[in-house]
Amino acid sequence: METITPDPRRWWALAALVASMLTLGFDLTILNVALPTMAADLDAGTGAQQWMADAYVVVFAALMLPAGLLGDRFGRRRMLIAGLAVFLAGSLVGALAGDVNAVIAARALMGVGGALVTPLALSVLPTLFAPDERTKAVGIVSAASALGLPLGPIIGGWLLNHFWWGSVFLVNVPMAAIGIAACVFLLPETRDPSSPRVDALSTALTVTGLGALVYAIIEAPTRGWGDPLVLGVLAASVVLIAALVLRERRVRHPMLDMTLLTHRGFLFNTIAATLVNFILSGLLFVLPPFLQAVLGHDALGTGVRLLPMMGGLLVASRLAPKVVTRFGARATVSAGLVVLAFAGLLGSRTTVDSGYGFVALWLSLTGFGFGLSLIPAMNGGLSALPRDRAGSGSGLLMTMRQVGGAIGIALLGSLLAATFRDRLDVTGLPAQAADTAGESVVAAHQVAQRTGSADLLASANSAYVHGMGVVLLVCGIAALVAALLAAAFLPGTPRPTETPTDPDMAAEEAHA
Repeated sequence: METITPDPRRWWALAALVASMLTLGFDLTILNVALPTMAADLDAGTGAQQWMADAYVVVFAALMLPAGLLGDRFGRRRMLIAGLAVFLAGSLVGALAGDVNAVIAARALMGVGGALVTPLALSVLPTLFAPDERTKAVGIVSAASALGLPLGPIIGGWLLNHFWWGSVFLVNVPMAAIGIAACVFLLPETRDPSSPRVDALSTALTVTGLGALVYAIIEAPTRGWGDPLVLGVLAASVVLIAALVLRERRVRHPMLDMTLLTHRGFLFNTIAATLVNFILSGLLFVLPPFLQAVLGHDALGTGVRLLPMMGGLLVASRLAPKVVTRFGARATVSAGLVVLAFAGLLGSRTTVDSGYGFVALWLSLTGFGFGLSLIPAMNGGLSALPRDRAGSGSGLLMTMRQVGGAIGIALLGSLLAATFRDRLDVTGLPAQAADTAGESVVAAHQVAQRTGSADLLASANSAYVHGMGVVLLVCGIAALVAALLAAAFLPGTPRPTETPTDPDMAAEEAHA
């Protein structure tokens, strides 16, 4: 067994990693609160908002594996600093952006930085800490990641109440600068020259294939699913992703080891974790416009009102290991997905007059079901693999989850946009005003204010709530299908003493 000589600076080095992960934690949720305000100021429809959210996620998912390999080969500290610098630069571009395209480009650049930071911050821990200290270190980094999730909407809401929307990007700059300084002065350099080389062609196929798929899903509601451009881009995405799979199956040291999916436990736990991320990402996309535009809360109030979901998640994260010990991972994952399904079906009954109390109820259940299903699914997936495949399995699982999140925003956002446009009553409006109102609930509110139309305002709120109900119904059905798959196909659970304690896996569980 490898002997690790404790580095006297290791706990200070951990502080550098905490600063890095806290920066990314903010950004995961801060933009969701800002989107309605940005949509109004930048005249951005639902499709543009989807791209502002998805540009980060698509790039992040596609580059996470090659970024980890770059760190192993050229130095993890060097790549961490580079990642934080790119993230800082992207944040500056976003803060100064004057139109939607500039914001999307900034988000994509931030995705490059995030892809470098996340896997490397986790992979540094085994080189710094011996096994007896590693659990504590993982817990601290995980807590920093999780802390950013509920703080993001609250800080974002406060900033939007006092400054312009660019401040939600600008707040990343000092955080990233602190992270860079901490890495420079506190973090020792580590590398693993024996790791596989970065495959440029596989990376390009991943980025273009995912990008084409997301583009087609986002554009389909506006152009129509039968539009030649949409069909052509969909076909191109299928070809590119198929080429990626074929290439990864043939190379000796693949970045994306597809043979891992032949392990039944890994496959179905990965499916469960991906579907959970699909649901949560879509939900966090559709909720802020409801809380701000329909219920009339300001940005800070919206951030605070998302806390019940985070509360449910935190309760589940503490409870999940005990439930697994008592009933096994298969039963726990299935039960968590059933709770998530119930939350979605309950949420689909929301009306304009429901009030926040009802929303807080199903939000709490959503967070609880999310935590109860995801943590044992992540653990069970990697437990199904041999120890020497845990690293590649963790990378594939993280990538699949991010892909699920990107498709969740694209697909559920597009479903919402199409339903909203179909239900919106624009009778009597000029053609241009009607088109503008159909872009989003925020745009419809702006048109209603300009025209003084109370009927349009009421129709916009009703149409959005109906569209959100359809999205939540789809989320509930997806969670129920995932629960049935988990109950039917997940293998029997090993005893808790057999469960591996891979630090990458544990940190990623809590980071979720």
